[in-house]
Amino acid sequence: MFKYLIVVSPLGFLYGSSGAFLSPENLIGRSGSKFPPDAATLAGLFFSENKRHEIAPHETLKHELFVSGPFWAKQDDPDTFYVPIPRHRLIEDDKDDEWKLNAQRQWQRDPAKQDIEIPYRWQSIDAWQRNASKIRNNQEMSKVPWEYVSFLHPQMKSDERHVLDQDGLFLENAVQMDEDHCLVYLSTYPLPDGWYRFGGEGHMVEISSQEIKPDSPIYELLNTKIQKACALIVPGIWGSKHLSHRYPKHSEFPRAGMKMLTDKPIPYRYRIGQRSTQRGRLGRGRYAVPPGTVYVFKKPLEKTWWDFPEEWFPREGLPLKHFGCGLCLPVEIDGVA
Repeated sequence: MFKYLIVVSPLGFLYGSSGAFLSPENLIGRSGSKFPPDAATLAGLFFSENKRHEIAPHETLKHELFVSGPFWAKQDDPDTFYVPIPRHRLIEDDKDDEWKLNAQRQWQRDPAKQDIEIPYRWQSIDAWQRNASKIRNNQEMSKVPWEYVSFLHPQMKSDERHVLDQDGLFLENAVQMDEDHCLVYLSTYPLPDGWYRFGGEGHMVEISSQEIKPDSPIYELLNTKIQKACALIVPGIWGSKHLSHRYPKHSEFPRAGMKMLTDKPIPYRYRIGQRSTQRGRLGRGRYAVPPGTVYVFKKPLEKTWWDFPEEWFPREGLPLKHFGCGLCLPVEIDGVA
């Protein structure tokens, strides 16, 4: 079970680039933008720092390290971090709405409310079991605390600290977080507190590890067995290296009678790492089921995410369960008995 919160505080700008997929942003200078860094980035930091800090023997770390995220929180309260809102909840400033399952097990909502594009996609973890109206009334939802910014970056001469005479400036696209916010990840191991280079561009961040307390909301939710419904709080990557699916293609997965409420898939890619003397290679590009996706089962699942067999997850070096793939928490859906 996850035992620690890894709190990452950016020191300045971070970059949001991660393997370009064709999108409209490619045409305006934000090719493949992606933020925050996913859990595989944190896993890579664990393995690189293990040589220096001896967090655990390499083989032990390889089999026992599990990480998941990303989430975010306020600096003074990382325990109450924010997670994606389950897709059946639609929350705006002045109204709320929820999808329900009718007697024919079909998704339905108030037909008078047509717009399903909502401004709020994140809620605090301690409000997980509350309905949309209570979350809105208590102001427990939020927009992301970062924004994409562009700035001119200097390219220096190799022998002196002066900008090149020709083409010495180029446009850089980065991400700026609010100073009073931080990124949060779940982990089975702590990282020694300190400053680290984090992400593809190696930007400096301050990292601290906090033990997950037994009375914290996330501890209780992670230990609560899923009955007839659950929602993803991180991307779900199912299938093989060559083909993505919306759910695990495994004989033990209870597909019969299952219902989903989801959105369009999102791009997913991560670096596998070094192989002998070769440089690290990018994992095969694929699409993932987005966070917030809701699964409803015909019969109680009676499992926590931790109980899901590793055979349900794709394997590329390590089963993607080690990177928190498809981490989900139980939810209650109106119309599901």
